[in-house]
Amino acid sequence: MSDDARMPHAGSVAIVTGASRGIGYGIAERLVADGARVVITARNQESLDAAVAALGGPDHAVAVAGNAADDAHQNAAIAAAVQAYGKVDLLVNNTGINPVYGPIIDTPIEASRKIMETNVIAALSWTQKAIAAGLGKDAPGAIVNVASVAGLGATGVIGMYGVSKAALIALTRELGMQLGPAIRVNAVAPAVVKTKFAEALYAADEDRAARPYPMKRLGLPEDIAGAVSFLLSSDAAWITGQTLVIDGGVTLRSGV
Repeated sequence: MSDDARMPHAGSVAIVTGASRGIGYGIAERLVADGARVVITARNQESLDAAVAALGGPDHAVAVAGNAADDAHQNAAIAAAVQAYGKVDLLVNNTGINPVYGPIIDTPIEASRKIMETNVIAALSWTQKAIAAGLGKDAPGAIVNVASVAGLGATGVIGMYGVSKAALIALTRELGMQLGPAIRVNAVAPAVVKTKFAEALYAADEDRAARPYPMKRLGLPEDIAGAVSFLLSSDAAWITGQTLVIDGGVTLRSGV
């Protein structure tokens, strides 16, 4: 087996947003294992520093702290990728927020705006800036947006989050159509994954939360990371504009 077969992202440079922990860190970890060098972002510098150390240090990863929806932060992260590793080949728009639970009719409008700005508009902005920095120019590029099964149907409790993820899925389709053949754009739609972000959905009784899943467990970050690495790789060279549901089978019951 060739080195490239074992390391599908050998020589590639990826930006992964929201990657100091949880799904984002799992994706960054898998991409490094698959040969990529990564730039990771999140708000907390201390958490990012720990993540970079765990990923193998600056030969494999660098970090830029900031708000994913902030224009200056996006510019700084992309500049860091070019300065550290010379280019940008891959982008994973993983950052997402959900500051409110409960009926959507009770969600403050400002909170709704913030959710849409971070979960949708920021993904488009990162994409625009990565392309301006050369993604897809000299070699095929790939982007994966981290959506959610909440974007495939009504939830009752995280309504605006679901609306934002539905919009992100639509954005993925539109970009997939417009950016080919130089850049492929796909999405993943996880169900509940055991992370701090999703803790409120399962912490009270994990066994009960997992009961509706045919696989009889909740997801783990590595369940998502492997699929993202595949979609970014040349093995997925004829896949674009698609959303891969990664849900332990739970949406089989709802028909989503």
